[in-house]
Amino acid sequence: MSRAILMGVVVGLVLGLGLLSGAFLRDMDRARDRVSKGSALVSSPYGNIEYAEGGAGPSVLVVHGSGGGFDQGELIARTVLGGQFHWIAPSRFGYLRSSLPESASFDDQADAYAYLLDQLGVDRVAVVAMSHGGPSALLFAVRHPERVSSLTLLSCGVASTSAAAQAQASRQGNMLAWVFQHDFAYWGMTKVFRKTFLGLIGATGTVVASLTPDQREMVDAFVDGMNPASLRSAGALFDNKAAMPNERIAAISAPTLVVHAVDDTLQIFRNAEFAAATIPSVDLLRFETGGHVLAIVEQALVSKAVQEHIQRHLSP
Repeated sequence: MSRAILMGVVVGLVLGLGLLSGAFLRDMDRARDRVSKGSALVSSPYGNIEYAEGGAGPSVLVVHGSGGGFDQGELIARTVLGGQFHWIAPSRFGYLRSSLPESASFDDQADAYAYLLDQLGVDRVAVVAMSHGGPSALLFAVRHPERVSSLTLLSCGVASTSAAAQAQASRQGNMLAWVFQHDFAYWGMTKVFRKTFLGLIGATGTVVASLTPDQREMVDAFVDGMNPASLRSAGALFDNKAAMPNERIAAISAPTLVVHAVDDTLQIFRNAEFAAATIPSVDLLRFETGGHVLAIVEQALVSKAVQEHIQRHLSP
């Protein structure tokens, strides 16, 4: 290789890295600016609890999944609740500006929801949880049954298992927890290897290939909305270590709707089967495909079912 060609390659690499770094820094500035707005803090025995709220009507507590925060809760609310409810979306322990108490558990998180509702003057709510928001939402229904009019689980984790599929899902969860610790790693992976990342979060190649342009736009908003990832890393690590509710969900008295896809590889379908077999008053809405982005792939059907379930069980 001649000296001129070598110099051209070096210059090209430097320029490429400069452009890449510039794009990364711009996106991080926008993401940090976005999550700095639209939320409030409540001081509690569990440290700071960050939350956002909006809409009007019956109150719904929206519990985000791993990698989320109040902003993901708002996205879930827009996706499945429509405009007829007052949604309350906290950032769970270790996410964005919410504290992560020492030796925290999903039970503590459930009690933190009750404390937040007390401060907001809300006595009773419907609960809608997504993914790893499931364990604390289930335990909220166990520990504070008088405050839950209904419970909806969207592709949620429920119980531990030794199944081979769960071992693979746990490996995916551990990889995600590592990626969330590094803003550039998360940003770079979702920009350059988005299809691979979607597989990591439970959407098979078949599901990704079937997305319509509108669905792809919603998936992009979901993925890009988890920037900056490092502000969510403590929560993701907590999620992966905290004990699941398991058989304790047999004590749930709230009418429960379980929505899950068979081909979800992150929160495997056994979670839905376990919930349907254990919770006394439960309906299972099963989809063969849709993966972990089921609420987007089947938005019309899922949102209709969720809204009808909430309305049907509202207190007089």
